[in-house]
Amino acid sequence: MKSNAYKELGLKDEEYQRILTILKREPTPTELAMFSVEWSEHCGYPRSRKYLKMFPQKGKYEALVGEDAGGFVYDDMAIIFKMESHNHPSQVEPKQGAATGVGGIIRDIFTTGARPIALFDSLRFGELNNAFNKYIFNGVIDGIQFYGNCVGVPTVGGEIYFDDSYAGNCLVNVMCIGVCEREKIARARAGGIGNPIIYAGSKTGRDGIGGCSILASSEFEAGELEKRPTVQVGDPFTEKCLIEATLESLKTGVVVGIKDMGAAGLTCSSSEMAAAGEVGVEIDLDKVPVREEGMEPWEIMMSESQERMLICTSKGDEDNILKIFHKWGLEAVVIGYVIAEPKVLIRSQGKLICDAPTEELAKAPIYDMPFKKSKIPNPKFKYAGSKNHNKTLLELLSDPNIASKKSVYEQYDHMVQTNTVVYPGGDAAVLRLRGKKWGLAATTDCNGRYCFLDPYVGAQIAVAEASRNLVVTGAEPAAVTDCLNFGNPEKPDRFYQFKQCVEGIADACRFFQLPVVSGNVSFYNESPKGAIYPTPTIGMVGIIKDIERRATVPFKADGDLIILLGANQEDDGLPKIDLDLESRVQKACLEAIKIGIVKSAHDLAEGGLAVALAEASILGNKGGVVHLAEKISAASLLFGETQSRILLTIDPDNIFSLSDLAMLLKVPCAIIGKVTGQRLTVYNRKKKLLDQPVKQLSKQYFQAIPNLLAGK
Repeated sequence: MKSNAYKELGLKDEEYQRILTILKREPTPTELAMFSVEWSEHCGYPRSRKYLKMFPQKGKYEALVGEDAGGFVYDDMAIIFKMESHNHPSQVEPKQGAATGVGGIIRDIFTTGARPIALFDSLRFGELNNAFNKYIFNGVIDGIQFYGNCVGVPTVGGEIYFDDSYAGNCLVNVMCIGVCEREKIARARAGGIGNPIIYAGSKTGRDGIGGCSILASSEFEAGELEKRPTVQVGDPFTEKCLIEATLESLKTGVVVGIKDMGAAGLTCSSSEMAAAGEVGVEIDLDKVPVREEGMEPWEIMMSESQERMLICTSKGDEDNILKIFHKWGLEAVVIGYVIAEPKVLIRSQGKLICDAPTEELAKAPIYDMPFKKSKIPNPKFKYAGSKNHNKTLLELLSDPNIASKKSVYEQYDHMVQTNTVVYPGGDAAVLRLRGKKWGLAATTDCNGRYCFLDPYVGAQIAVAEASRNLVVTGAEPAAVTDCLNFGNPEKPDRFYQFKQCVEGIADACRFFQLPVVSGNVSFYNESPKGAIYPTPTIGMVGIIKDIERRATVPFKADGDLIILLGANQEDDGLPKIDLDLESRVQKACLEAIKIGIVKSAHDLAEGGLAVALAEASILGNKGGVVHLAEKISAASLLFGETQSRILLTIDPDNIFSLSDLAMLLKVPCAIIGKVTGQRLTVYNRKKKLLDQPVKQLSKQYFQAIPNLLAGK
């Protein structure tokens, strides 16, 4: 390697000096490559780790924290889930970037011993009136459907937003959920001196080399397409075999530890398993299966080729594990052993090419980053809509941030495994677990614009809205994963956004008694156009204790009463939330669903009351007449995005039960109308504000994104 190779690998001068101090000599090319990937922001979190310790790790249920994926325990079952980003790879090579993002997060789940049962995608793109943004959008969707559909894990939910801030740097955040019995959870650690280390899965190639240090840990500049070689290539059919072989291997009881070769590949899996077990490992690279000739040792150690695992098994039992992987048509070979000395020793062609202390290699240095409050131009909200509220509603339903994403999710197989009982398109997906009365609800949420205007409050709203989306299905929120997407942390205003969002999430999760069990930080999300909106995406999973008492969005029957929980307020466009009120509104909704009096439930979010009413009408193919008596502006009343509001419908016979519940919890609760006919009509103080046929609302809602993609 060249004398300045460490800079090309993303290391700074002071980091290189630190490596010299640790090794007490010049590093070999392989050691230099290994330190560069392990100390990168994508792997080692040197700029964010200090703040991640703020997240609560205890909640209503037993939390499982500390491995590659976390979760919680309910009814002796471990619910394992995690969200990760694949932003830069997807901007550079949309299909393979998104596909390998799906594959990577699935591996994080099944290496814990949990069978993956559902996928969610939280996506952000530039606006669709731009041809290149359309190319990125179509490629990402193609990659998600290609990998997810082939591997046999249903994609059941997520979200899509479009904004110019994401035009040069899309966001592809993927969450996966898996389940297993509590006592069968696997660990990502090596142990037992002399125990063999097994490489299993696909062969190693040059794809993905430097993906975490070169591509994921720097911002985009002109010529970003030159980074295509650092994007991995995925094979979902191999991954399906890898899922089955891994889960079968874990059932043998002889696997000591197991880890996915994700970011940083063999470097990450070997050094971090050793560090977690407080042992060392010795590996012979000549035994690693490779698919390209002439690969240098540093290339093998940095490669991020997909569908690969590293396994530590008890001595004498390795042949049993090898046979299982061979049966599934996969590579499997012993490449090393656990050693007592806490070092990572790598040999190639009989030479020792890496002799690095495990702890120092696996644990990146922690930096105190300077921060400075962001300057926000013109934060005050001015209503820009037409005085014709019918026109404004139709425009909002046609806005791709609100319009139906059916044209996207209908490309995904959301019914494979036949566990999905509430399909994509609602507030949250609902999944059954065979043989159980209870089920799961899950969602992903974040409004980046709120976080731009006020990072602390915007992040709290992301937590509250995710929780609200679960509650309206009848689920009790249980735990959180996150995917923290921000710009360059070396710029003080960007780091301020990160710091404030982390504090907001931590405080909100602590208030709602929700542990943060796993997550991911993605920095450097900016291009020559500027930084993305701060986007701390929240993934949340909850328990529906009786799957038969779940609630959905659509209006159900003529004559049902339309109820508003929470209060309408004048909206100045600045994000605000009262967590205490939010908690009480959610509790009232959840209790009403549990006792069986709710026929439909929908949270109010983007577009406010008018859009929530329209969505319930569209999805139920039923209209409604609403009579309000509010002394606020029509714009705020119809389209204001005041938090802590939920729309319910109930049978008229149940109004006293709901009113008593709301009164007990001190929650504003008002009958605002009834379900009827095929038009949505809204009055305030006897003045008609809206009057639209459901058919017209549906046309705008469902055709908006297909029309944009078609250039109409």
